[in-house]
Amino acid sequence: MILKSTDMGQLIDRFLDELWSEQDLSDNTLAAYRNDLNGFIHWLTKNAPKTSLLQVQREDIQTYLSQRLEKAAKPRSLARCLSSLRRFYRYLRRHKIMDADPTALLDSPRLGRALPKTLSESEVEKLLREPDTRTAIGLRDRTMLEVLYACGLRVSELVGLEIGQINLRQGVLRITGKGNKQRLVPMGEEAIAWLERYLLEARPPLLKGQINDVLFPSNRARQMTRQTFWHAIKRHAKRAGIDSILSPHTLRHAFATHLLNHGADLRVVQLLLGHSDLSTTQIYTHVAQARLQQLHSKHHPRG
Repeated sequence: MILKSTDMGQLIDRFLDELWSEQDLSDNTLAAYRNDLNGFIHWLTKNAPKTSLLQVQREDIQTYLSQRLEKAAKPRSLARCLSSLRRFYRYLRRHKIMDADPTALLDSPRLGRALPKTLSESEVEKLLREPDTRTAIGLRDRTMLEVLYACGLRVSELVGLEIGQINLRQGVLRITGKGNKQRLVPMGEEAIAWLERYLLEARPPLLKGQINDVLFPSNRARQMTRQTFWHAIKRHAKRAGIDSILSPHTLRHAFATHLLNHGADLRVVQLLLGHSDLSTTQIYTHVAQARLQQLHSKHHPRG
C-alpha cells in the first residue's frame, strides 16, 4: 500500500518526536533528518513514483546516493543522509511497520578527518580589538567575543546566557549544553573585567528600561539570534583584515587549540568544551600538530 503524503509526513513526525524524546537532539539535527527524508521522498516521486518509503529496496537507496555523488555531493553529506535513512528504517522495523531494513547492508561513505578551521593567537587579538567599545553595541560585541574565546562556548550557548548563569565573584559561567548537560566554565581575568564594564556601561542602555534576564540583549532589548551574532563576527573579522575562512565555531576551535598549544590536558579541554566523548576533543590535537608542522616547515633551516 502506498501511503498518502500526509500520512507519510505524520510518520516522519512520529519518528522525529521519538528521537527528540529519547536522545534530546537539537532542533538543527532534527531539521537535518527531516530534510534528508524529504529529499529522498522527492527523489522517489520523480524517479520511482510507484514506490513509497515503505516499499524501498536497497537498490533504490544505492541509486539515489550514486546520483547525488555524480552531482558532486560531498561524502560527509552523503554519510549524514544515509545515517538519517538508517535511523528511520530502524524505527520502522522496531515498530513493526516494515519487515526488512533496506539500509542494513549498505556501507557508509569513507570520510576523511576534517580539521576544524581556527585562528592564530594574533588573529584572535585583532578580532577582539575590532569592536568600537565607545558604543554600547561595540562594548557588547567586544565582551561577547572575549567570553566566547575565554570559555570556548558554542554561539548558541553564548547568545542564550542569562544573568543568573554568571558568577563574577567566583569567575565562572554555568552552561547548559547539548542534552541539557551542565558544566562550570572559568572565565579568566580579562573576560571578567570586560563583563564588569559591560554590565555597568552597556547593558542598561541596550535594555532601554525593559526587564530581561538575557545577558547580551540585541539592540531591540531581546535575546539575540545566533545568526545575528555570527554576522557580527564576520563583519568584525573583515574590518580586522582577517582573511581566514570563519565558521560560527571559529573561536571555540581557537580556544581548544590554543589551550593544547600551551600544554593543557586533553581531558580538561574535553570538560571545558562539554564534549561527552574524548574522541570528539582529540581532533584538536591534530590541529595543534598541523600548526606545529607548519611552523617547523616555515622556520626550520631544513624544513
